[in-house]
Amino acid sequence: MKNVVVVGSQWGDEGKGKIVDWLSDQADIVIRFQGGHNAGHTLVIDGVTYKLRLLPSGIVRKDKISIIGNGVVVDPWALLEEIEEIKLKGVDVNVNNFIISESANLILPFHREMDEIREDAAGKNKIGTTRRGIGPAYEDKVGRRSIRVMDLRSENNLDHRLETVLLHHNAIRKGLGKKIYEKEKLKKELLKIAPEILKFSQPVWLRIDEFKKQKKKILFEGAQGILLDVDHGTYPFVTSSNTVAASAATGTGCGPNSIHYVLGITKAYTTRVGEGPFPTELTDSIGELLGSRGKEFGTVTSRKRRCGWFDGVLVRQTIKISGIDGIALTKLDVLDELDEIKMCIEYDLDGKKIDYLPAAVEDQLKIKPIYKIFPGWKTPTNGIKNIEDLPDNAKKYISAVEDFISAKISSISTSPEREDTILLENPFEI
Repeated sequence: MKNVVVVGSQWGDEGKGKIVDWLSDQADIVIRFQGGHNAGHTLVIDGVTYKLRLLPSGIVRKDKISIIGNGVVVDPWALLEEIEEIKLKGVDVNVNNFIISESANLILPFHREMDEIREDAAGKNKIGTTRRGIGPAYEDKVGRRSIRVMDLRSENNLDHRLETVLLHHNAIRKGLGKKIYEKEKLKKELLKIAPEILKFSQPVWLRIDEFKKQKKKILFEGAQGILLDVDHGTYPFVTSSNTVAASAATGTGCGPNSIHYVLGITKAYTTRVGEGPFPTELTDSIGELLGSRGKEFGTVTSRKRRCGWFDGVLVRQTIKISGIDGIALTKLDVLDELDEIKMCIEYDLDGKKIDYLPAAVEDQLKIKPIYKIFPGWKTPTNGIKNIEDLPDNAKKYISAVEDFISAKISSISTSPEREDTILLENPFEI
């Protein structure tokens, strides 16, 4: 038995959907352990495209159990809408193949509004959130005033919990000149959908323990990327959860000894959505080329992604922080037309060379990348499935990346299609 955690090693959007889909075909259980419906995974199976936001990627496959862990914040209306959407594509979501942790915290309408209010008020200093209420929901969680899935079971308990959370939010709303939220109206709306949510609710930690005893293969599916981690990312331009591999244990209710392999999904160049530092960002024609060839638009928001050269310093750092065992290198084919390819190997900070990303945002914004330049291969790699068939310059670039980041490249993706993958190491079989 092997249990595998999949995390993004950059700022998200590394192509996790394709890799997670391939791994979920081998797994028995697929679990989301952090984030909310602000991060999406796109899967293409038998010509059908599935754009998932909250549902784990295993849901599109028969005989798999998909789980939303306690570390996820759940918009119950968005979840039910997503379930209905995927049912229209022939995917059955039922109590036998889908579980929600009873301890998962809920995103409520006033969380979404607070997200929008803050972003609009921040102006130039906005974080660049997806305005879906993720951050405010996590704030209520750590503030011990959140509504959890289990709270939907009792009207009296729900009434008490709503009173507590609205006492906090309505005070802020009054101060901002916003209309206060009516408890009774919101309680009625929640009680209306409660049966549809509660039927999936279970103690996930207990089920995981059962699955481990049954020697089931578990795939822990991360959202976003390590550089958006609230502790280890480019703070404050980060998400509100821990996106590192260790979060798979706390976000589901199992010990770290349940994790046997950490796979970091890594794009052959770098992208970022929203605001914040981006040392290797390209605002020229090459950046535009990477964006158009890579179809760099967000799955959930359709926002255009910022593009730049591969930042080896950042990826080497996230590998160490998250304990990554192997790298799945994606979108190699996007580089096919370039005359030369650059990889960042150091930074210049006020005339001093450094080999890591500094923690202070003012330093992150000042650093200048120092590049190593590689000749391009100028020939298509799209669809190649054997590493020996890659152009020599592509193999040299891949080897240089592997050496610099000090992690094994376990697979190389040469198109969005699942079959177009060069497999060098299977995480479930090591």
